[in-house]
Amino acid sequence: MINQQSESLINSHLEQNINQGYKFGWFDWFCLWYPPGWLILFNRHWQHYHQDPDGWNWLEYILFLIPCGFYLAFLSRWLRLGCRSPRTEVEEFNPNYQQAFRTEILAPIVQYYFRGELQQLENLPSTGPMIVAMNHAGMSFPWDFISLGYLLGQTRGWIAQPIAEGSLFEHPWMVWWLPPKWSQVLGAVRAELSNFEAAVAQGKILLYAPEGIRGPRKGWRQRYQLQKFDLSFLQLSDRYHIPILPVVCIGSESLHPWTINLKKIQKIFKLPFLPISPLMFALVLFPSMGVWAMRTRLHYFVEPMETEFGTLSQERKIVYQRAKRFQAQLQVRVNELLSKSVIVSRRGAKTQSK
Repeated sequence: MINQQSESLINSHLEQNINQGYKFGWFDWFCLWYPPGWLILFNRHWQHYHQDPDGWNWLEYILFLIPCGFYLAFLSRWLRLGCRSPRTEVEEFNPNYQQAFRTEILAPIVQYYFRGELQQLENLPSTGPMIVAMNHAGMSFPWDFISLGYLLGQTRGWIAQPIAEGSLFEHPWMVWWLPPKWSQVLGAVRAELSNFEAAVAQGKILLYAPEGIRGPRKGWRQRYQLQKFDLSFLQLSDRYHIPILPVVCIGSESLHPWTINLKKIQKIFKLPFLPISPLMFALVLFPSMGVWAMRTRLHYFVEPMETEFGTLSQERKIVYQRAKRFQAQLQVRVNELLSKSVIVSRRGAKTQSK
């Protein structure tokens, strides 16, 4: 009874504030411009729409902006909460909040910072359900997928939900960095077969990385070299007759360039990856920059829909061969688009020199 009352209070608070909207002040614009401020912006937006007594406060936000101040902010919050972790009781996926976050926070980041563009829109269907399969890279916060979700929402009005690695849900760093169950509320589906199948069975539009975490983990040396594809998306596509929409992203490797993954230390801390790069010095001074990424151009090329389905009785070996062919086709397309971008950039350089 108490849980139902608290849930209804949270929902009424959310609906009331969604009608009012989140208005940017000078401090928000400053946070958008200043890399350590992005984490502040995410949390302040959440606190506008949700009751979050365990969240960060103003003093701690100010400390975020000072070199090594995040560590003092963390200590302050930990002591304020009575030496415990933040509570995580909150509602699940909320499309209303996803829409508010998309239009009020993601819009300026995707449009003006990452300069995201959807191309080959003639291949984009009018409605779902479908599995949107894309190459995943960057060894950073998953901005390639977040930006794609925003662009699909703007172009078609879709509510697209990403299949996300487990660390985005419950890793201790994420629990302290971001609001409780922030990923679930924004629509992320845990990358486990049971959750993936349930979402497919419900006919949702899902954003999926066939490479899994191997994509961003591969590092800068292997940029734009697609890693081994999982089989689950093909098997679920066959089982529920859900088409697959391939999308190629060019620019995602530059979200965190010049990286090397420290595999042994990564496993100790149970992280999806642990990058080492020239940017890591800044991250040590400003840990709140963990949700930030380098400015780049994210170009998304929508490929023709895959509507041919295999039979459920297919052997795993045959499904594996299909996954290999699908990977090879996407790799060829990635190479073609990279060659074109190099030619265009050279022509632009020659024009400027003249």
